[in-house]
Amino acid sequence: MSNKQISDVSYQNQDSWKEIQSFLPPDYQLTKETMPKEECWEWKGNQIHLDVYRSTNAKAKVILFHGVGTNGRQMTTIIGKPLADDGFEVIALDMPIYGETLVNKNMTISFSDWVECGNDYVNYERSRDNRPVFLYGLSAGGMETYFVAARNKNINGIIGMTFLDQREKAVRMTTTKNWFWGTFGTGLAKISCSIGLSKFKMKMSVCSKMNTLCNNKQALTAMLNDKTSAGNKVNMKFLADYMTYKPEIEPEDFDICPIILTQPENDRWTPEILSDIVLDKIKKTPVKKVILKGGSHYPVEMQALKDLHKYILEFINENL
Repeated sequence: MSNKQISDVSYQNQDSWKEIQSFLPPDYQLTKETMPKEECWEWKGNQIHLDVYRSTNAKAKVILFHGVGTNGRQMTTIIGKPLADDGFEVIALDMPIYGETLVNKNMTISFSDWVECGNDYVNYERSRDNRPVFLYGLSAGGMETYFVAARNKNINGIIGMTFLDQREKAVRMTTTKNWFWGTFGTGLAKISCSIGLSKFKMKMSVCSKMNTLCNNKQALTAMLNDKTSAGNKVNMKFLADYMTYKPEIEPEDFDICPIILTQPENDRWTPEILSDIVLDKIKKTPVKKVILKGGSHYPVEMQALKDLHKYILEFINENL
């Protein structure tokens, strides 16, 4: 494993998430009474951290995926707890190398591992019972919901805060830090892997527009200082794989489940036009697009959070 112990796989020992949630409206800040339970799910020798709100009476389960600038606890605060209050069973995963997940030191984690982990976790939940499963993803997690659904083929609906196909030049040029990274970043990551530097790590903020993650400057600073979210480093294998990942079903043929894009209005990182590249190709299943008024890429704004909750609740109830 890493230098953490399994007993340390917990947000109880971390202050960063508490500082970050302090910039959310009071109703969205977790207290001792509203805290999720923390569970550990073993996957390929990784101890995957889960924030969970279990409910045997829930009509559906919602599984939350973070992006490359966030973690599971940050998903719990903005949407996990509100959906749990609605009576749904909610689980937020920390993907390997993010959050409080303990990584198997014998693995060099790739983005494909994230998709496989997400798929295997859906199957794990399906093995517990047969209730409907919905996936939510923020930022890179939005496209991960699509990739997991394409692989799993047994999902009831996916909710994405952006759907980014990094194989598209327009997406690379817009989401990376500058022209250099947009033009050469993928190639450099591939070359690094081919010459034995696949384990070499780099801060995501070096090559991406992480400075546009949140429009609240104090919240952004707190996130950039958090080594388990926006301040994290990823390896070259992960970067190369993320920028070239090929789904099991291309958008033109995707017919697994309905989709909703919850686009923050004031997203300075990923404008809706980037998600349109993917979503406008999907003709075989319903696709809906909604705007979160006043919202950042990672929304901390009250109206955006209210909109997010409302639209997701409507979407789930429509597709149960």
